[in-house]
Amino acid sequence: MGVAAGPIRVVVAKPGLDGHDRGAKVIARALRDAGMEVIYTGLHQTPEQIVGTAIQEDADAIGLSILSGAHNTLFAAVIDLLKEREAEDIVVFGGGIIPEEDIAPLKEKGVAGIFTPGATTTAIVEWVRENVRQPAASGG
Repeated sequence: MGVAAGPIRVVVAKPGLDGHDRGAKVIARALRDAGMEVIYTGLHQTPEQIVGTAIQEDADAIGLSILSGAHNTLFAAVIDLLKEREAEDIVVFGGGIIPEEDIAPLKEKGVAGIFTPGATTTAIVEWVRENVRQPAASGG
């Protein structure tokens, strides 16, 4: 497997019972406008559905938008499923209403990037460009 060619592919998902997808749609549009391929899964996706979609679509990253307060559980579930399915090379990032004190533990768990409500779409697009599909420092 060489370095993947073509645009970065991102699955944007709204896990859990949260009915607000405006933020997710704004991010999806911004990533698309930046030339990435975005697969938007829609509302009320389970971690299993999200990981399944990402693997099927050969995604480089999963962007989760979570406003429901269940971010600790949902991020952890997605990370665990990716490990289980040997797809840890898919970068997981997310945003939403995430308390400051939850950010460090989420990053320790393997969430690569966390964006709180003040984050601009430009910042998120640039983060994805810099952090997704970077050649790994050490071959494994």
